[in-house]
Amino acid sequence: VQLQASGGGLVQTGGSLRLACTDSERALGDYPMAWFRQAPGKEREFVAGIRVRGGFTNYADSVKGRFTISRDNSKTTIYLQMNSLRPEDTAVYYCAEASSYWTHEHFYYSDSSYDYWGQGTLVTVSS
Repeated sequence: VQLQASGGGLVQTGGSLRLACTDSERALGDYPMAWFRQAPGKEREFVAGIRVRGGFTNYADSVKGRFTISRDNSKTTIYLQMNSLRPEDTAVYYCAEASSYWTHEHFYYSDSSYDYWGQGTLVTVSS
């Protein structure tokens, strides 16, 4: 498993970015996947998750209505479309994949539930 996150950059408040998570050797989405982020001096936090099996997505309250997680039809990429960006969205963003499904919903919001991580991509939102 080699997850690679890309698409970060510098954007002004109100702007948009689309992050991508790929693995060059296999399809993605058979297992739960998520985006997390870590701002300087803060703990890593859940941003958005997707379970293709069942068609579930979930979001942190802070990004609901602004961010959208999806998988492309070729099954090779997990996207995080980020609109209406704010300075507080500045962070390193990581994609992650679990190796199993969980019975209880709250597990999907915890970084300890994910086994594989990409290297992170920096998003900086200027005010």
